[in-house]
Amino acid sequence: MKVNNSDLFQGFAPYLHTEGNTIIFVSVYCFLCRRTVEVKAGSFEERISRKKGRMQTILNQIGMGCEFSKFSTCCWGIEQNGPVPEAPLDENEEKSEANDLPPFHEYTIDQLRKATSGFAVENIVSEHGEKAPNVVYKGKLGNQVRIAVKRFNRLAWPDSRQFLEEARAVGQLRNQRLVNLLGCCCEGDERLLIAEYMPNDTLAKHLFHWEIQPIKWAMRLRVALHLAQALDYCTSKGRALYHDLNAYRVLFDDEANPRLSCFGLMKNSRDGKSYSTNLAFTPPEYLRTGRVTPESVTYSFGTLLLDLLSGKHIPPSHALDLIRDRNLQMLTDSCLEGQFSDDEGTELVRLASQCLQSEPRERPNPKSLVTALIPLQKDSEVPSHVLMGIPHGMADLPLSPLGEACLKMDLTAINEVIEKIGYKDDEGAAAELSFQMWTNQMQETLNSKKKGDAAFRHKDFKAAIDSYTQFIEVGTMVSPTVYARRSLAYLMNDMPEEALKDALQAQIISPVWYIAFYLQAVALLALGRENEAQMALKEGSALETNKNTNQSRS
Repeated sequence: MKVNNSDLFQGFAPYLHTEGNTIIFVSVYCFLCRRTVEVKAGSFEERISRKKGRMQTILNQIGMGCEFSKFSTCCWGIEQNGPVPEAPLDENEEKSEANDLPPFHEYTIDQLRKATSGFAVENIVSEHGEKAPNVVYKGKLGNQVRIAVKRFNRLAWPDSRQFLEEARAVGQLRNQRLVNLLGCCCEGDERLLIAEYMPNDTLAKHLFHWEIQPIKWAMRLRVALHLAQALDYCTSKGRALYHDLNAYRVLFDDEANPRLSCFGLMKNSRDGKSYSTNLAFTPPEYLRTGRVTPESVTYSFGTLLLDLLSGKHIPPSHALDLIRDRNLQMLTDSCLEGQFSDDEGTELVRLASQCLQSEPRERPNPKSLVTALIPLQKDSEVPSHVLMGIPHGMADLPLSPLGEACLKMDLTAINEVIEKIGYKDDEGAAAELSFQMWTNQMQETLNSKKKGDAAFRHKDFKAAIDSYTQFIEVGTMVSPTVYARRSLAYLMNDMPEEALKDALQAQIISPVWYIAFYLQAVALLALGRENEAQMALKEGSALETNKNTNQSRS
């Protein structure tokens, strides 16, 4: 493989092994191929041809980089310390999201601050108590991968080596029934876990606090099966212990499929406390010994079966009393009336009773639970998002005129809508500009911005790019509007990669500005990355709706 443009490869010397102008080996993680590779150039070209459609060429990807850090390992997943073994090519490769994930990676605290906009309050998705506030944030890496970041209390993991060992072990698991662990961070007193982001809330939210519709019987059975399969997979990989299994540990992905959080595979705190729920729901042997066993996990699975059956969080002792009295009507959710037969309800009650046996040895293991739950499945051909009543895909989004224009990639309409509503995020920047105008350099910088604005209004987008670039390169002032306008100008000039970088930068400066997300969506659509575009469009639409709602209230 000959190097035609040597400038393109500057900065990638550690990953390219060359003789003269010929690349002999390439070590790089490619997000289209979804693999880390170190291969001979010839065999790499063969792989490109075999994976045509998923991956075009390594040269295309090398130029993309990461906005947060130009050649950051958070985008590339490149192991800089030593060689990376070639990933085996499986001709019958399973087409699952789990297999498409990058390998476990250790991030820096700076990377995670940038990904979460400085751990912004707006990005908090859950908190667990005031005394031990292990906060979970949503975030986005420079390659558009959305993540959930769990930031532990500083006292939770005093032993950094133990934390890293646990995280690395859990990070080796990869399964489509899990919310997989993508990485961790261990710097100073900071202890953080990075997992896949699940956008459709928890089982607890859908089961106990539903607003639109209760979960259907067929979906409840699917949840039970997916959880049993997740536990069976973990057991097969030597991770049979799961801490505090409950409805908050089950999350729904983009397709509304239920997944088991990887966070429960690690201990919650330095003292090994494994149950944060009411003592009425903890396994009896845990109350005696304070230790979690595989049988304890089965007991907790039984409490989840009760949750699914009743739609309420019923203490196991009370549920078992109802079962002994054959009072199943009091135990089952009234919202499920007519959705299942007596035999189906009886079988689920039987499974729950087995899991809740007081003697641990009498409880079934995850594999036998999977075997028992498979025959109960109903409407298996119906997608989860249909059963859950969750809109799926960009066509189902309730979009504003701006969102519609972005979906259609109508750049003229986008420009007209944004110009009409105005770029209203620059008040702070404008005040800073006026304060510093007395310096000659600042005046020149302002003139660059004014020239860019004038060219942009006259639709001379190439001139706008040049002027905005001069303004940005000075670096004295930061304006999300300039990045947004240059992003749109890049799109007008068929430069989607550059447009995406500017839209991401606008989001970093102004984390809840919906226009930044909309522009990301258009750039991603232009790059053929439709799934990621859908995510950005959803986020932009939600932020726009929130802003309009707040304005109408005020």
